[in-house]
Amino acid sequence: MPRSVNAVASRAKRKKVLKLAKGNFGSRSNVWTVAKNTVEKGLQYAYRDRKNKKREFRGLWIQRINAGARAHGLTYSELIGKLDAASITLNRKVLADLAMNHPKAFEAVIKAVK
Repeated sequence: MPRSVNAVASRAKRKKVLKLAKGNFGSRSNVWTVAKNTVEKGLQYAYRDRKNKKREFRGLWIQRINAGARAHGLTYSELIGKLDAASITLNRKVLADLAMNHPKAFEAVIKAVK
């Protein structure tokens, strides 16, 4: 009996990986074994950094809120505590946007908690 290989699926899998490797330098974009390793590592980084992106943005929002709060004589910690006590439910993303782009609105929030 002749040897049966699924060349169609194998070729499709290789083409998919090589397409993902497009744009890499040198053999990373066109040599199958090197490209496969590059793509696998790249997908690991992508998965990890989707989580890290959320972490980094939260840190950025906190810094922006803190800077805005200190301009009005409060610390970030005090501001968040007073927002909770006043039952004002604005998340950090919105507060950071107000502090950066709408200082009058942010000032109104500060006055509401003082």
